[in-house]
Amino acid sequence: DGRIKMEKGGVEAEIRVSSIPVAFGEKLVMRISDPDVLFQDLEKLGFTSMDLIRYQQFIHMPHGIVLVCGPTGSGKSTTLYSTLRELSSPDINITTVEDPIEMIHEDFNQIAVQPVVGITFGSILRNILRQDPDIIMIGEMRDLETAENAIQAALTGHLVLSTLHTNDAPSSVTRLQDLGTPSFLLQATLVGVLAQRLVRKICPFCKEPIEMDPKELASLGLDLGRNGPVELHMGKGCMKCRGTGYLGRSGVYEVLPVTESIKKMITPESNVEAMFDMAKREGMITLRENAVKKLLAGETTYQEVLRVTWKPV
Repeated sequence: DGRIKMEKGGVEAEIRVSSIPVAFGEKLVMRISDPDVLFQDLEKLGFTSMDLIRYQQFIHMPHGIVLVCGPTGSGKSTTLYSTLRELSSPDINITTVEDPIEMIHEDFNQIAVQPVVGITFGSILRNILRQDPDIIMIGEMRDLETAENAIQAALTGHLVLSTLHTNDAPSSVTRLQDLGTPSFLLQATLVGVLAQRLVRKICPFCKEPIEMDPKELASLGLDLGRNGPVELHMGKGCMKCRGTGYLGRSGVYEVLPVTESIKKMITPESNVEAMFDMAKREGMITLRENAVKKLLAGETTYQEVLRVTWKPV
């Protein structure tokens, strides 16, 4: 892995390069880190108004653990950095532990994990509390040692933000239990979970209406109560979007506040399906439901909704 720094039009950006040998030569993946993308107002990420209110409620808690979940490339880093940007102020000490540091920010105390010399998530977290942080961001909750230290920080009055690789918000509980985290400690510290995906946005320069049979929309779990065609949108392709029909991306979210009802379900025998049902009864909007809202609003396409979300059982 390596990094390339570049500047264009007065804007600095960084490119992370990953290289691996394959059968026909060298394969490269290049990931652009743009500060204007990583550090945004939360309102611009794609939240619905209700989900944004719910998310802001638990990131402004004085202590506890907030998790952002999703696969690689789902926008977790952008959400975390944008969250820290909102929480940042001169009297708040924000410390991050990252592998690697995605983007340097002068308002954060950022520490890079370096396992080769013994600087791991666990070793840093064991010593970080002596630095008097108010908010701690951990790049990934990847093992029991990291989870235990994060919980210890939350129990001693710190707000801890981190990520997990899970398919939906309720699954984060069983994932932490699989790592070996005791249920009673999760009950005491977990305040909220955000699951997310990214959908491509329809190019506004070549956007045009299309008609779709309501029966096809049934695969999304969507019953519009009509028999006639439904008007959606797609991009036909133009120079602005390089013929793709898409320009930019938007977040799709699933926000799970850990209420008293949810806490009671965090046991050694935690049932994800039951927790999912309880969360929905308490008002959680699923990834699929929020993606469908963007589809009906003309922001994305039917194909994108199918690509990044699934119908809950």
